[in-house]
Amino acid sequence: MFIPASLFVFLASALLPLTFAATQVTQLNIINEAISPDGYSRSAVVVNGVTPGPLIKGNKGDNFRINVSNNLTDSSMERSTSIHWHGIFQDKGTNYNDGSAFVTQCPIVPGNAYEYDFPVLDQAGTFWYHSHVSTQYCDGLRGPFVVYDPNDPYAHMYDVDNESTIITLADWYHQPSPKVVLPPVANSTLINGLGRYVGGPASPLSVINVNPGKRYRFRLLSMACDSSFNFSIDGHRMTIIEADGEPTLPLQVDFIQIFAGQRYSFILQANQTVNNYWIRAEQQTGINGGPTGFADGINSAILRYAGAPNADPTTNQTDSVIPLYEGNLHPLSNPAAPGKPYVGGADVLLNLEFTLNDSTLSINGVAYKPPSVPVLLQILNGAKTAADLLPTGSIYVLPPNKVIEISMVDNAQVGPWHPFHLHGHAFSVVRTAGTSHYNYVNPVRRDVVSIGQFGDNVTIRFVTDNTGPWFLHWRVLSLHSKC
Repeated sequence: MFIPASLFVFLASALLPLTFAATQVTQLNIINEAISPDGYSRSAVVVNGVTPGPLIKGNKGDNFRINVSNNLTDSSMERSTSIHWHGIFQDKGTNYNDGSAFVTQCPIVPGNAYEYDFPVLDQAGTFWYHSHVSTQYCDGLRGPFVVYDPNDPYAHMYDVDNESTIITLADWYHQPSPKVVLPPVANSTLINGLGRYVGGPASPLSVINVNPGKRYRFRLLSMACDSSFNFSIDGHRMTIIEADGEPTLPLQVDFIQIFAGQRYSFILQANQTVNNYWIRAEQQTGINGGPTGFADGINSAILRYAGAPNADPTTNQTDSVIPLYEGNLHPLSNPAAPGKPYVGGADVLLNLEFTLNDSTLSINGVAYKPPSVPVLLQILNGAKTAADLLPTGSIYVLPPNKVIEISMVDNAQVGPWHPFHLHGHAFSVVRTAGTSHYNYVNPVRRDVVSIGQFGDNVTIRFVTDNTGPWFLHWRVLSLHSKC
């Protein structure tokens, strides 16, 4: 967790009046309900009766006023909640609305509500929202959040970009998340909330409809708890134009490995023969893995051209020839990493080593233990240094408006490719997983990065230009922050 030092000055400036283009008002009712998205019925945590929850959308420059009512009753799962707006920087003095339980707020207890109110003035792209209490979002509390750009630089490249072009991926468990045995092994993959499990019924699959000749901007979101996904669409290539809310130079691929919390926008041309085509999202998990293959429609959805029959596809998967490699993604604008173009060319250098002992993850030898009082409240009550703040050893106080370089080394041996997410910022990935090469000229900029395989070193840079306590955490079901 990172806390720049000038919090009080920043909070004071937040009292200045702001002007918004529009206010998007949303009501989210959080309840327990029995659902069977893959044909297996279980109690879940749903938003307005569904999972994924309803799309929250607006335009760049809008204000979002979102009232969250907690009506949870099922004691087999977490009953308190909070909502994190994943990828939204909260950089206009609204750190307190980031939604991280016991970091920026107390949880919302059952029978109560909280209204999140924040502007999104300088961001556009693909985001999502989810519970930030323990592993609660794995039980269903998650949904898409899209901020459209009226001046999108890529608008000329596509014809359709709306609710029908959102693709959500999730690993699904037949047990409530507190009862999932470690290491977690998912029962199914849900694409837009539907899927099938091995040995289960032929449950309905998600269908994405397209018209021949049209160009579509699809927004791909991984809402997973543990798994990464290998994503492809039979017979089609994809041109990536966005990663985690950051526009990229167009990059054509036929295969995307996407990690929990990551998002991509890609353009697909519906230029193939009228037919049904398999959409594939095979899981890759930490140790034991989830369901593999595509037999009987597992790990799958359907891309259906207008005029095609209402039937499962018969298309075959082909070998990838242009898979996505993260190092090939480059920002559309201001591509250079902050700082000087050499190793250590930053104001503050941090080395984070991840280890695992007896199922406990440690960072630099310290296991994270959530405090009983939110970190933001501790600061407002006078705590100023890391020594003053709880949890001990898990807080790093950083100077404002400085370049930070973090090198992350995975020695945890809990399986490959675990993603890390930094709240409140996007960062430049100057060293990607699987390489020793550093790129300071035009590295991809995003807010979730895989730290690679055992022994890998992934290095990021960002500027502390958004004051407040911000969470940096491993997004894995078994290791997500317990509150």
